[in-house]
Amino acid sequence: MQSSTPEIPARAWFKSSYSGANTSECVEVAPTARIVAVRDSKNPHGPRLALPASAWGDFVGALREGRLG
Repeated sequence: MQSSTPEIPARAWFKSSYSGANTSECVEVAPTARIVAVRDSKNPHGPRLALPASAWGDFVGALREGRLG
């Protein structure tokens, strides 16, 4: 199956604030007009998860409200 994640410039990626400052377990995100792409910072050329921007907003909202885990 081909990935539908658009090519994202390196400068668009940033470390998620939810990853924490002193950990090697980091998630990087890159928002675009349609999607938010997510990748493992230790494997920047590996698999990426592409979510609709609205789904990412729902996910972050659930984290902030403590509704997850």
